[in-house]
Amino acid sequence: MQHNAKRNVAIIGGGIGGLTAALAFARQGAAVNVYEQAPELTEVGAGLQITPNGMRALYALGLEAALDMSGVKAKAVIPTDALSGREIARFDLTSQSPPYRFFHRAALIDLLARGCAANGVTVQLNARITDVRPDGSFEVDGIRVTPDLTIGADGVRSNIRGLINKPTEPFFTGQVAWRALVKVEDADPVARIWMAPGRHMVTYPLSGGRLNIVAVQQRSQWAEEGWHHQDDPGNLRQVFADCHWSLKSILSDVEKVNLWGLFRHPVAQRWHAGSVAILGDAAHPTLPFLAQGANLAIEDAYVFARCCDEHADLSQGLQAYQAARRDRVVKAVKGANANARNYHLGGIQRLVAHAGLRTMGKVAPNAFLNRMSWLYDLDVTA
Repeated sequence: MQHNAKRNVAIIGGGIGGLTAALAFARQGAAVNVYEQAPELTEVGAGLQITPNGMRALYALGLEAALDMSGVKAKAVIPTDALSGREIARFDLTSQSPPYRFFHRAALIDLLARGCAANGVTVQLNARITDVRPDGSFEVDGIRVTPDLTIGADGVRSNIRGLINKPTEPFFTGQVAWRALVKVEDADPVARIWMAPGRHMVTYPLSGGRLNIVAVQQRSQWAEEGWHHQDDPGNLRQVFADCHWSLKSILSDVEKVNLWGLFRHPVAQRWHAGSVAILGDAAHPTLPFLAQGANLAIEDAYVFARCCDEHADLSQGLQAYQAARRDRVVKAVKGANANARNYHLGGIQRLVAHAGLRTMGKVAPNAFLNRMSWLYDLDVTA
């Protein structure tokens, strides 16, 4: 162990995965530099859910006290009929340890950034990275640097992924999504899944009296990938115009909304080459129907640092990292793809599915957590 203490690590991307990796390597003694092209460390992607598997890794990185003072502790997941407004079932989350929490992305980024600063990580903003090579060297603002290890945490449009793998083309799933925030004081701390034929909406509260909204519609008209494309709130309201008044009341308060197309990307075949590796969305973009994008990136970061710390030969550490992670993320990506279909059922399939959920909630209230145990119960720090 402690092989990272001799290493100089560069991380391209200052999002959740990149900062978690920076913190993990720095706590093992590595000299870590994060390069972020944006002018500040922040995200505008609104809320996210950190499930127990992600929380365990963050706790192990020294953030337990800060995390427990931030975010909203989740009490339940509630599948709801969006047309009638009736709760179909209620699956309790209060037994989860560590707690399942809802965070604003910017708040979690801030916690990670403060943890990195306390452990000596250097963050360079407005960094223009070019000419990344397999030996790990690259140019930053025209100056070539050569760390021992370069990590691509540069998201779904990763340039580093293309250095390691043959080009692949994502395909449009026939679904678009909207993100928005509205002011709602004292909202019930639950994740509510409003299901309707061909569309659904997920709502959950964030700190500061805000409600996070993610709404998805099946349609042939595609939208560009990425979170930052503004849309008319009226378009979102029109999609759910036939739904229950309680859902429409939430949408009536939306003043600003972002739209993006949902594209499916294959999990990368190779996660490393030479002294370069990828993690998070750069390696395995996932649809947002299992609430695991950030959690998988956090897991990646923790396991990545540990595998490298265990091997004096960096190439062996990189091989161990991919071997430890790839099967799990493939399973998670498939699970998210399946939920995309299950939330949008219509006709007799919808009635049968809702009846099954209703029965599960009454007869076997722990069945939901039992079905998710493979995901939530993993402890990458063990």
